[in-house]
Amino acid sequence: MVKIVSDSTCDLSPELLKRYQVDILPLHICLGDEEYRDGADITPPEIYRWADAHKTTPKTSAPSIPEAVSLLRPYAEKGDAVICFAISEEMSSSAAVMRLAAQELDAGDRVFVVNSQNLSTGIGLLVIEAAVLAAQGADAQAILAQTEKLKPLVRASFVVDTLVYLHRGGRCSGLSAMLGSTLKLHPQIVVSQGKMHPAKKYRGRMESVVLSYARDLEEDLKKARPERVFITHSGCERAIVDRVRDYLASLGIFEEILETRAGGVISSHCGPGTLGVLFIAGEG
Repeated sequence: MVKIVSDSTCDLSPELLKRYQVDILPLHICLGDEEYRDGADITPPEIYRWADAHKTTPKTSAPSIPEAVSLLRPYAEKGDAVICFAISEEMSSSAAVMRLAAQELDAGDRVFVVNSQNLSTGIGLLVIEAAVLAAQGADAQAILAQTEKLKPLVRASFVVDTLVYLHRGGRCSGLSAMLGSTLKLHPQIVVSQGKMHPAKKYRGRMESVVLSYARDLEEDLKKARPERVFITHSGCERAIVDRVRDYLASLGIFEEILETRAGGVISSHCGPGTLGVLFIAGEG
């Protein structure tokens, strides 16, 4: 048996976690002197209220080693193989914590940690692919090999409603040059080689920006693997999300169009109103 684990930045919904039998290791969110577990003790709206009141972005941090040990121990003691997915090591030490926990459990030969080089449902796409293979009886090495093959094919991008959170967090290189522009500027942020980079710039109201962004992905979407596509957002209006869903459905490509809300860590850095369309490119 191969167990699939991910840190909380994969942004998979409770329903998907249950469907694919994935365990979650929460990262931490620090609001001043108070520390919370992502997805367990605090919600994104509470984070936004605190950030706006204090004019700062919350700090986020990796799980503790004891937390990782506690999650992995039952599987290690049974001798199960475990594959753990983590947010890009360019952004967090979550993967390193998982490796140290495996060493502490003397389970380095059966607990394998994947640096996703991604974030949010860019990780979630890999997690689901691994979970499907595990359910089909694939061994750990086969799952790891397929994961490494798929990592460069993950297409993760999003558009933001406000630049404030990304700027405060300092995690998106090249963003500062945009700050002097009109407040109606909404950059597309692309994840590449484990880092976030600004790409195309959109202007106007968010409802039109988001649809323009989705349509600009059309050529890549037409070549995508058809199993699933994610719409992941950090609190967009229902009408905006529905317009993107309707557009994706009109392409007639995907077997599943999955919607998820970004968790606390991703929301802390991207701010409210962010929306992304995430998928795996075809291999041909």
